[in-house]
Amino acid sequence: MSKRKKLIDRLKEKYKLVILNDDTFEEKASFNASLWYLIIGTTAFAIILIFLTITTIRYTPLREYLSGVTDEGSKKNIIEAYTKIDSLEQLSKANEVYLANLKNIINGEVSNVKLEKPKDLSKASDSIRLNQKLSSEEKELRELIEAEGKFDLNAENEPLKTGIASYAFFNPLRGKINNVFNSQKQHYGVDITSRKNENIKATLDGTVVFSNFTSETGYVIAIQHGNNLLSFYKHCSVLLKKVGSFVSAGEVIAVVGDTGEFSTGPHLHFELWFNGIPVNPQNYMTF
Repeated sequence: MSKRKKLIDRLKEKYKLVILNDDTFEEKASFNASLWYLIIGTTAFAIILIFLTITTIRYTPLREYLSGVTDEGSKKNIIEAYTKIDSLEQLSKANEVYLANLKNIINGEVSNVKLEKPKDLSKASDSIRLNQKLSSEEKELRELIEAEGKFDLNAENEPLKTGIASYAFFNPLRGKINNVFNSQKQHYGVDITSRKNENIKATLDGTVVFSNFTSETGYVIAIQHGNNLLSFYKHCSVLLKKVGSFVSAGEVIAVVGDTGEFSTGPHLHFELWFNGIPVNPQNYMTF
């Protein structure tokens, strides 16, 4: 009991803390305190510090850095961001394949692709079956294109439906057909003879996706229409529209010419591609 009393008395004993000038020993400040008050003050300070630390970590963004915990809103935003990035990567790959296929179509380099009728056409026309075996690269290319939906190379051989048959196509050029659509000979369009320097017109509203010169087919312009429909105008002498230009049906886009290694005289080689499948333009318009 006496030891406990001595301890309490010792805690209550007052001490004086004096701050002196080291050179003159002049008293600058002094503090009176006991061990008891010192313990209480230290404990209170520690409690306040702990409270502030917990509050800061729990209710501020600092929590994510210190604890590694992410709130639901942030998690959702991160997931959405990753999803968008992945989608953009897939879209970029599909667009690269789309542009590569577009270039192949323009140059007539489609001999290694097995093409069948699109699902959305309504009347059977010419069968397009090129029996070469597909390489692994070509299979991958087909899968990417189908995912994008711009070319459907796995379309089943069904009769034509009203997919594009209901469209009011504008005749791109009045003239005589001297070479018809023939998929077996890999002639995927019609050749229309006309006087040189006649105007060539867009068959439907759309956006120009290609406008340039190729060695095989000369000056070529390609237009992307709605419903996965593409039109090509080859062997032109002059191109009047640039890539990215919007054109209306019947608008003049080029001039008849005789350019390119495959040309046999002034004419227009006109092609229609629906879902990546070449279709016979004569099924939809009269020249």
